[in-house]
Amino acid sequence: MNWLTNLPPGLKSIFAKREDTEGDNLWVKCPKTGELVYRQELESSYWVTPAGAHLRISPEQRFQYMFDGGLWTEIAMPPVMKDPLKFKDDKRYTDRLKAAKAKTGREDCMVAAFGDINGRKAVILVQDFAFMGGSLGMAAGEAFIKAAETAVARKAALIIVTASGGARMQESSFALMQMPRTVLAIQDVKRAKLPYIVVLSDPTSGGVLASYAMLGDVQIAEPGAQLAFTGPRVIEATIREKLPEGFQRSEFLRERGMVDIVCHRKEMTATIGAILGMLMPSSRPKRAKVVEQVAAK
Repeated sequence: MNWLTNLPPGLKSIFAKREDTEGDNLWVKCPKTGELVYRQELESSYWVTPAGAHLRISPEQRFQYMFDGGLWTEIAMPPVMKDPLKFKDDKRYTDRLKAAKAKTGREDCMVAAFGDINGRKAVILVQDFAFMGGSLGMAAGEAFIKAAETAVARKAALIIVTASGGARMQESSFALMQMPRTVLAIQDVKRAKLPYIVVLSDPTSGGVLASYAMLGDVQIAEPGAQLAFTGPRVIEATIREKLPEGFQRSEFLRERGMVDIVCHRKEMTATIGAILGMLMPSSRPKRAKVVEQVAAK
């Protein structure tokens, strides 16, 4: 028994509330070291711990960090059929969707927005791992296609921030069909001569890595992100060998040519802005006008 048990009910509830909620909100545990980090420090450091762990963040936080002035317009997503297979394991798929919606406040894992990055028009599509592990299903596939169509219509770059465990098992072949559909959407963006940039965050795996996550004109990864088609434990159990240190991490894949840049989140906007500056040069006067200007001098 402690002294809190002898308090009047009103005071007891106040202390209980502080203990249950304020403590949880004030501190966040670093996944690398187990150290508790003050939340305000994380907010000012792009949700990167002192040890360098890049914590998962929401699509809205991504937009805030990446778009000029933190200004963007969200793109409405087309509706899709819910639970086409009437799937049920230990829970009904519809119940899982409801729980994920209550947790995140959105219909599915993909969120897209339009704005400017370093003065260049861009559509950013973010995969939210908090919604059923960012799994790729029909809604995510339609969102990707909508984002690609918007980029082409607005003559904007298409940028995706991936975070996924792979295809959504509850949608079976409907989920697998989204892999070729997203690849075709990327081809439309490239035919329009617009950049397609992939930002790989932790984790990106399965069918997502096997499709649109590896088709960027430039492949950027956050430090320490796990990037894999199959998890390391499955591989070790299959080949019965110990994998190298850092296997399937961003830095390991950069050394082997699968990733172009490993970039700290704080520098991500400047890096993408510089890339867009090279791939999307600002409009210049037509050649005839240039000749006239030179002749006049």
